[in-house]
Amino acid sequence: MTAPTAADVPTDRGPHRAARLTLVLASLGFFLITLDILIVNVALTTIGRELGGSTAGLQWVIDAYTLLFASLLLFAGNLSERIGAKRAIGWGIAGFLVASVACALAPSLGALIAARAVQGAAAAVMLPASMALIRQAFPEARERAHALGIWAVGGAVAGAVGPILGGALTTLDWRLVFAINLPVCAVMLGMLVRVAPSPRRPARFDAAGQVLALLALGGLVFGLIEGGASGFGRWDVVVALAVAAASVVGFLLVQAHGRNPMMPLDLFRSGGMRIALGVGFAFMVGNFGSVFVLSLYLQQHLGLSPLAAGLVFLPSAAFSIVGNIVSGTLVNRFGARVPVVAGLTTMAIGLVVMIVLAPYDSIAAVAVCTILTGAGGSVAMPPATSVVLASVPAERSGTASAVFNTFRQVGGAVAIAVFGAFLADRSQFVVGTQTSFVVAAVVLLVAALAAIRIRTE
Repeated sequence: MTAPTAADVPTDRGPHRAARLTLVLASLGFFLITLDILIVNVALTTIGRELGGSTAGLQWVIDAYTLLFASLLLFAGNLSERIGAKRAIGWGIAGFLVASVACALAPSLGALIAARAVQGAAAAVMLPASMALIRQAFPEARERAHALGIWAVGGAVAGAVGPILGGALTTLDWRLVFAINLPVCAVMLGMLVRVAPSPRRPARFDAAGQVLALLALGGLVFGLIEGGASGFGRWDVVVALAVAAASVVGFLLVQAHGRNPMMPLDLFRSGGMRIALGVGFAFMVGNFGSVFVLSLYLQQHLGLSPLAAGLVFLPSAAFSIVGNIVSGTLVNRFGARVPVVAGLTTMAIGLVVMIVLAPYDSIAAVAVCTILTGAGGSVAMPPATSVVLASVPAERSGTASAVFNTFRQVGGAVAIAVFGAFLADRSQFVVGTQTSFVVAAVVLLVAALAAIRIRTE
């Protein structure tokens, strides 16, 4: 009888290696999605100078992406189930690559906005598929939780380096802000070939709900951006806001009485879920909105270069990492309530600092503001996410996560639309900055007060 050779000994290195590859792919996807939300902010002033366009036009460079991303997230989760997560993320990556090429080569502001909309749609397809791939690669609950933590780091890193990287690339050429996506997408497509096929599940599509959601959010964002720039009495603005209001009513009716609602209204029966959705919305108003406003403040008002403006956000990146670490410790000791309330309040304090010091043209004040908003947000969001998942049965966690991310992105889109209206008058830029941050601080404090009602375990 011969001794077994190494080839005869069972090994699970292959499956583990494949799982790690899947995790890297999914994390890169989340990194790319988050990066392209933030990296463009610092480039806006240069884009406006080269392609022309008002503040409203520059708002659309951001909101075209966010609008399609937010509107299609729930549909994308359904698509991932119908065609399989592997195929869905492949479509998303390919679409994102093509859209990034179009952004980098855009000859006009209108062409750039259209390409950004396609980017946002592709990002929406990628996000739920990346999470589904992780669930597929890590069936054991403890390993999956660890993998999702690593996946979340991709978004955190993108949030930290986005403004800095955007500033550095814009110094060379703003088109590089989009061209940098190409090698990342190419690497992801190469990795995807080695990912195991995904199961498919027949899933009915809520066509009416999807159309109404897109009309509601699109009408609202158009009305706020164009109304802020040219007045809310314009006929097209009035029509857009009326369409948004009617679509919201129609959407709620479809979700309440439809056979296959994309956002089941019974999710909102949980008080914790309702509070967490408000927290997610408020966080994006304060975080995404402040990055947009401060990027313009640093360049258009203080005259900083894109690189210098990006470097002002560097301390915030470091404190965001610390905040994520501290958040887990606070949750273990106090439950979710304390870090959520403390984090949102810290963000509001940072905005108040900027409200008071904005007229003094202080770069240090901007840095302090970003440190407090970055640290506070990174403390608040992980426990808010855990509240969402704890509010629903395990089999509905995917839908709950999609709804939570949708509320977050709607908050960001609305913030850009509203704050851009406040900044439209260049002669009143400081007042517009202060007004934007007053609104954001109030939204954050209202959410913090609501979060006091989060039940601790």
